[in-house]
Amino acid sequence: MKLRILLLAFFASFALSANAAQKEIVVGATPVPHAEILNFIKPMLEKEGYKLNVKEFNDYIQPNLATDSGEIDANFFQHIPYLDEFNKNKGTKLVNVAGIHLEPMGVYSKKYKSLNDIKNGATIAVPNDPTNESRALDIIENAKLVSFKKSGLKTPIDIVENPKNLKFKELKAAQLPRSLDDVDFAVINSNYALDAKLNPTKDAVLLESKSSPYVNILVVKKGNENSDRTKALIKALQSKEVKKFIQDKYKGAVIPAF
Repeated sequence: MKLRILLLAFFASFALSANAAQKEIVVGATPVPHAEILNFIKPMLEKEGYKLNVKEFNDYIQPNLATDSGEIDANFFQHIPYLDEFNKNKGTKLVNVAGIHLEPMGVYSKKYKSLNDIKNGATIAVPNDPTNESRALDIIENAKLVSFKKSGLKTPIDIVENPKNLKFKELKAAQLPRSLDDVDFAVINSNYALDAKLNPTKDAVLLESKSSPYVNILVVKKGNENSDRTKALIKALQSKEVKKFIQDKYKGAVIPAF
């Protein structure tokens, strides 16, 4: 009798554990602001019966690979042009399921207060991944400092006019804030700027237009677009509570896109 009771207790415990595991959602994200936003929605998801596990990454490659392999359920760190280029180059099958916010890319400097002060031969650091580099170079071109031949994704070798003989230093996006001591200007994604205690609306000498197409998105592996986990994440991330949280916390450095 005792053995039967113990076995029933064991299997009941096993069933509860399995059910709990099924209710867990694991999302990969870069720390600021993505992980902060995800941590904010944890109580909302708990009310829906889900435990949200936020796994932080400090690069733009591993969270996509982990999502594609099924190690994590979703990721939240990138925009559509980056996702499209990643799928093309890596053969991954990842899809955009929701637009959440825009992080205006900014130009920063420890030496100058304006891009108008830029000297002949100055060095500008830019991200080295294709889509963010092209995005950064768009900002420099829109400031009338250089011009490019028409192409898909811009790189420094596409420059056709460079009257100030500007030099471009290509670095990993996460390294750009640390490069400010060594370069004249750096074009930095807002998530890394915020992580380095830089306020885009106050510290950037130039900020990307709010009409930018680079909205940050929630991404899942193809086939998981309509799963209950994905629907729960979208509902929470696109809630009025998240919109207010973004507006109050980031004060224009991060902009809701829903």
